Amino acid sequence: MGYGSLWGLLALVGAAACCLLPARPALAQDGSRLIKPADVVRSQVYVSLEPVSRGRKFEIAVVGAVASGYHVQASKVLEDYLIPLALTAELPPGMTLVNTRYPRALVKKFPFAAKPMAVYEGQITLRMTLQAGADAPLGPLKIPLTLRYQACNDQLCLPPVKVPLSADLNVASAGTPAKNLHPEVFANHE
Repeated sequence: MGYGSLWGLLALVGAAACCLLPARPALAQDGSRLIKPADVVRSQVYVSLEPVSRGRKFEIAVVGAVASGYHVQASKVLEDYLIPLALTAELPPGMTLVNTRYPRALVKKFPFAAKPMAVYEGQITLRMTLQAGADAPLGPLKIPLTLRYQACNDQLCLPPVKVPLSADLNVASAGTPAKNLHPEVFANHE
């Protein structure tokens, strides 16, 4: 086998090997660290009342910090091909979703796109209002949540992700006095 054939074979093996390697996390925009798509938005979940009494409305807030140098598509995108941020809940019997509120988006033009995009950057707060029904299960309750988003920086977009979260609360009988929790989160309505 000549050198030309050997180099051709090595190039073919190298190209095939790169396609078999698992996808690597992207570098942060400043190139300082690797970042996985699920780590772009660091989130904490808060519940507005303790306990939540049957028959009462309450809120769940997801406060997220979008990694520096990244943005996520807003809940209402400007182009059909974009993947909007969405917060969903798997509600147990006796719980009803009243509404979900998202922050106001930034409309920005990026070098890689022909048109401006509606995005979120920095800190974002997503709020769900729920109603605890008369038949809501009493005692500790965990409500599974899913935060779906696609993150991008000025050079590339990461694969979309669904990040599992949960809201932990305690359901009490109707009329049970409740304490307002986390006024720093729930007092500030956009």
